[in-house]
Amino acid sequence: MSLADAAEKADVSFSKIPIIDLKNISNSDPSVRQALAEEIRDACMNVGFFYVKNHGIPEATLEAALSETKQFFSLPLETKMEIDMRKTPNFKGYNPLFSGTNDLSTGLKDLHEGFEFGWEEIIPKDNDEKRANDGVMAGSNVWPRKQDAPHFREAVLSYYHAAVNLGKSLFPLFARALDLPETFFDDKTRNSAALMRVMHYPPHTPDVDERVQGVGAHTDWECFTLLYQQTDPPIQALQVLNASNQWVDAPPIPGTLVVNLGDQFARWTNDVFKSNVHRATNKSGIERYSIPLFFGTDYDVRLEPIEGCVSAERPPKYEVITAGQYVKERLKATYGH
Repeated sequence: MSLADAAEKADVSFSKIPIIDLKNISNSDPSVRQALAEEIRDACMNVGFFYVKNHGIPEATLEAALSETKQFFSLPLETKMEIDMRKTPNFKGYNPLFSGTNDLSTGLKDLHEGFEFGWEEIIPKDNDEKRANDGVMAGSNVWPRKQDAPHFREAVLSYYHAAVNLGKSLFPLFARALDLPETFFDDKTRNSAALMRVMHYPPHTPDVDERVQGVGAHTDWECFTLLYQQTDPPIQALQVLNASNQWVDAPPIPGTLVVNLGDQFARWTNDVFKSNVHRATNKSGIERYSIPLFFGTDYDVRLEPIEGCVSAERPPKYEVITAGQYVKERLKATYGH
């Protein structure tokens, strides 16, 4: 059965998010890798979301990034606004509360603040080829002053690089899940077109109006997202929409990250892989923090449907566009930049 035919029979009425164990992600045995790829394929075709455990990122790296994130967001607003992303052409930097609109169908502003950055070596280089090849998204990161957040840059970049390495190890399995050679994405992901965002959701109470969303209903834009949700305390905020139009909880689970597919994979696979609608609302009454890494293809890659994902019954659904053009247009729409 072709992927296109299998997608027509996918069961997208899920009621929970699957958990996939990555303990064998480095195993070279083809049968072991195939079994893992088949788990990933089922999750990608039926849900578009899954948890991963035994992902290999040290807990200390995650905890340091979270601790520095909390300290950054505790800075005075005027200090954070010195690096307002609206001052940069590549959407890097800080965005305050209510500055973005993810749910474009309602136009309601999002109740969270964030800080966004992309590839950068922890020890800076004069000539960083990965950043130089960012095309329409090219440009350096901006950071808070050292005296304001002395350890923030190093802590979040350490987690960024660990998450990028995990993302790179997943691409061969995504390829195998699509019946492609494991090297299929190698020449399309040379420059780590990955954006990380640290996020703070102020608390509001359970009886608040449903129109108030931390992040409104939306799909992500890149190939996939690796999401770290704080687990101490665990706060239920993330929800995923299933085919029955029901919101399914995706609570934080200790020792896991959430993986969700984005629009680049949906375009590449002609919706064989699902880029699913999700939202986040913090009704816990306490602060919530999360750190997503949005991992995409290199910005100059054309998002053309992959062979096997198109058929007479399933013709191409999307116009062809480069990855960089798509991400930049979505950022413009979200932040009015």
